[in-house]
Amino acid sequence: MDTAYLKENQDRFLTELIDWLRIPSVSADPKFAGDITKAAEYLKARFEEVGLDNVELCPTAGNPIVYGEKIVDASLPTVLVYGHYDVQPADPYELWDSPPFDPVIKDGKIYARGACDDKGQVYMHVKALEVMKQAGDFPCNIKIMIEGEEEVGSNNLGIFVRANKEKLRADVILVSDTGMLANDVPSIEVGLRGLSYHEVEVTGPNRDLHSGLYGGAVANPINVLCKMIASLHDENNHITIPGFYDNVAVLSTEERAELNRVPHSDDEFKQSIGLPDVYGEKGYTTVERVGIRPTLDVNGIWGGYTGEGAKTVIASKAYAKISMRLVPNQTSEEITQLFQQHFESIAPSGVTVKVKPHHGGEPVVTPTDSVAYKAAADAMETTFGKRPIPTRGGGSIPIVAMFKSELGLDTVLLGFGLDSDAIHSPNEHYGVFNFMKGIETIPHFYQNYAAAMK
Repeated sequence: MDTAYLKENQDRFLTELIDWLRIPSVSADPKFAGDITKAAEYLKARFEEVGLDNVELCPTAGNPIVYGEKIVDASLPTVLVYGHYDVQPADPYELWDSPPFDPVIKDGKIYARGACDDKGQVYMHVKALEVMKQAGDFPCNIKIMIEGEEEVGSNNLGIFVRANKEKLRADVILVSDTGMLANDVPSIEVGLRGLSYHEVEVTGPNRDLHSGLYGGAVANPINVLCKMIASLHDENNHITIPGFYDNVAVLSTEERAELNRVPHSDDEFKQSIGLPDVYGEKGYTTVERVGIRPTLDVNGIWGGYTGEGAKTVIASKAYAKISMRLVPNQTSEEITQLFQQHFESIAPSGVTVKVKPHHGGEPVVTPTDSVAYKAAADAMETTFGKRPIPTRGGGSIPIVAMFKSELGLDTVLLGFGLDSDAIHSPNEHYGVFNFMKGIETIPHFYQNYAAAMK
């Protein structure tokens, strides 16, 4: 590993990433469709520059997938790298300290939408390939597939994977779309929660009504929606949907004790996000609440008048977006059905309710005794000087389960982000240290994996 080359080219690597971050590749909003294309084309050009072959923009029914490969020898193992170039919407813009698509570096961090999730982490792989090319060291075959729809459910990725199984044939999948505990406490996520996401609509009268003339005589959809949502948890923050916990995997006392060995301080956790106390399902620690327990959260709620001043109306409609994080043995299909049935059943007679499922994904647990996991752990130990800790992640990457079912491949989650990076929030950022450490570590993974597979 040529660390001198890495240090000499750090500023250029950062400049290239910043140029990519300037492109607002927001997949959720059609007005950014042109920018999605620009971001894909930018990445394609970088693939070509670092010496990948068969580089192409693969069309889908939605956004293109950027693909490239370096096939050294058919007898060598093959690693398939996955990531995404689309980003979350930057709203609300007014809460950013600097414009979300005008990246700045301050206090050793790159501030921009997508800095950590996932452009910065994808670009580590691109620059790691450049470092390897410069050293003339490709110890295994590498395929890299970066999609543009992860933030909206990866609806077309499964179709692409099923249609291109030979093209994507590999021995393991490598993903950097996760994080680690701290810059001085490296870790590798070995579990991810699944997801079931919905939009609900509550309709009352056929138009907005004067709250004086009609108030007290009709069901107010906003009031009703709030009551319905409140009923989804009991006094112990246990989810009340019948059957919700039926298939939840229960960890043993020993497994829970091992999970809680990770360095964690509730006081630091509270301070980092400005809260007076921790909160969650009774009987579980913070580490367990975000790693091994399912959740239900309202991600957005709206209806009625929200402009300046007062407008005394009873709204005709109220809406909310609701997501559930799932754990092993739950399935998104099962939970989607249970939620829809329950939410419709608890509606009072004065309103009608519609539940619109959006996207979902399955929970996964990856093995810690595999050749690939050990190769990643050894790589991190080499560059951090410490053995990484296996952890359960609270987020969801639905494609990990899909890769297992469609390609039969396990995934190594070699992420370098931090919980404090504010992904999906205003002022998202990614540490320069983390970016460079990823570029340094990834080549060691390839070397370790190829050596172990001989």
